[in-house]
Amino acid sequence: MEEKNIQLQLDEINNKLNFILNEIELQRKHRQEIQDLKDDLMRVAKDLYQTSINELDQVSDYLKTGDIVYLFKKLLRNVNNLTKIFEQLENIRDFSKDFSIVSKEMTVQWMTKLDELDRKGYFAFFKESLKIIDNIVSSFTVEDVKALGDNIVTILNTIKNLTQPDMLQAVNNALNVYKKLDINVEDDISLIKLIKQLNQPETKKALFFTLEFLKSLSDLNKNNVKNLQLN
Repeated sequence: MEEKNIQLQLDEINNKLNFILNEIELQRKHRQEIQDLKDDLMRVAKDLYQTSINELDQVSDYLKTGDIVYLFKKLLRNVNNLTKIFEQLENIRDFSKDFSIVSKEMTVQWMTKLDELDRKGYFAFFKESLKIIDNIVSSFTVEDVKALGDNIVTILNTIKNLTQPDMLQAVNNALNVYKKLDINVEDDISLIKLIKQLNQPETKKALFFTLEFLKSLSDLNKNNVKNLQLN
């Protein structure tokens, strides 16, 4: 019985010794890992230090310690300004996101509008208009365009007068009369027939109107020539 108790005590002591040995081994591994980490950090620190020395050596002629201190103080004094700048940059970033969505919608609307214009024939019309412009450019010289520019006021005034209601009505009446006019001119017209026609009231009115028109036109041309000479 006593031997059994002794054996139990020995086993307990062995278990405790094994536990202690395991803990010691774990502590040893932990110290070794810390030492390895320390060695790695020392190597990195040395490399970083050496790299910093080399880099600073390249700018040593342009940089002084006082400049670094001044820059650091400058940054500290402008922390609020830098914060505002960062906030503005964030706002710009948010605006860019929102604007990208709006721009996509605008692009879709613009493409839809272009498609509608194309279906209505605007682009085909514009294409044919370019052909008209090309024909004008190829048919007129620079001198012609210059002369057109010098006389554009007169041309526009003429068009303005032609587009007056009374003038349009007169032209329309003349065209209607011309369409309905059916005159058969004989090959042999005697002087007596002409004299008879001249004695007709309508012929006299027509001749008088023609003479007055030519007279007024002649007077107007004379006035234009005088104005050009004065200028």
